[in-house]
Amino acid sequence: MKRAVVIIMTTILAVLFPLNAIAMDISSDNIMVRVMVMDDKDSVCIAIKSCYKVMAKDTDRVVMDGPRLSAKVLATKDGIMIGIRELKMRSIEIVSDGKTKISVGGRIFRGSIEIIRKENGKLMLINRIALDDYLYGVLYHEVSHRWPMEVLKAQAIVARTFALFQARQNKNKPYDLRSDVYSQVYGGSTSERWSTTMAVNVTKGKVLVYDGDILPAYYHATCAGSTESASNLWKTDIGPLKGGILCDYCRISPHYKWMKEIPLWKVEENLCKGQYNIGKIASVSVLSRNSSGRVDKLEIKDDSGVSVILTGKDFRQLLGPNEIRSTKFDPSIKCGSLILEGYGWGHGVGMCQWGAFGMASQGKKAAEILQFYYPGTEIATIDQIRGRF
Repeated sequence: MKRAVVIIMTTILAVLFPLNAIAMDISSDNIMVRVMVMDDKDSVCIAIKSCYKVMAKDTDRVVMDGPRLSAKVLATKDGIMIGIRELKMRSIEIVSDGKTKISVGGRIFRGSIEIIRKENGKLMLINRIALDDYLYGVLYHEVSHRWPMEVLKAQAIVARTFALFQARQNKNKPYDLRSDVYSQVYGGSTSERWSTTMAVNVTKGKVLVYDGDILPAYYHATCAGSTESASNLWKTDIGPLKGGILCDYCRISPHYKWMKEIPLWKVEENLCKGQYNIGKIASVSVLSRNSSGRVDKLEIKDDSGVSVILTGKDFRQLLGPNEIRSTKFDPSIKCGSLILEGYGWGHGVGMCQWGAFGMASQGKKAAEILQFYYPGTEIATIDQIRGRF
């Protein structure tokens, strides 16, 4: 009976939200990803309102169980303390009965939680979770759940693709993805909404591929007129990510144009932390820009004539990606502050999310949006490229 309901619902969803009439694929539910949700914690509170097990990660041996759990977890000299019980091991995995979610520091997660005692005596927490369950907690943070369904579908395909690419890149590390802007923002099941969950479900198993392989599906908030080449930022030089796509769809973005005022002392402090030998800043000037108009290199001079040259990317990272929304800016100094008049938000590579919104608002479908921002790619199923990750 349950299987019949699933088949009926799947058919209804495919009719309501078609994606180029591609048949839905539901055979990839067993793909798991490891998401680092907390790091360098002294302690954390964990609660499960049903039966649970604590497994020794290296042997899968059950070392603790019970009908419910509510305890403070902290690192000890020799292992990990759960409540009043010390487990003398470096890594454990907490598993619920499969239906109940796990509360970690007030946030709710599907899947299981791995806790690692690091060499510095701090805790790292990793959420091991099914791929689409992970995506349920991503989309709300990456796009508005009130946006058109075609945008949400495009975002679901891109986020799924990016997650698999990162998992392949990080397969020898403790985790595949972070839960912040350095991977994809992930908030657990607390962040799930009906529309974003629907978008994940109706695109189940769909990913972007190029030349038969999984695409590094980078994306950003607002390109402000033109996308960036991935080769300007990372060691990635493939056709769909060469940038230079003229985008007039994101003009409605609130991030299209911005201004930021940063005290010079803060700029000097961050340069010092980055091992740049600079005194009191006298000038900041752009030396070169790339073809998309973003800062390639800039020069900072102090009042003694000493200067340092940085890439736009490094300068943005030093000050913080939220302080400097993009590298498409014009700098000036006024009244002891660095004034940046800028355009766009994000690195500019791949899909422009506000541009996708603009396209969907004009009636474009998810497949058209993806083809526009990732030219030459195809939508495929995970099963078709399973051996590639």
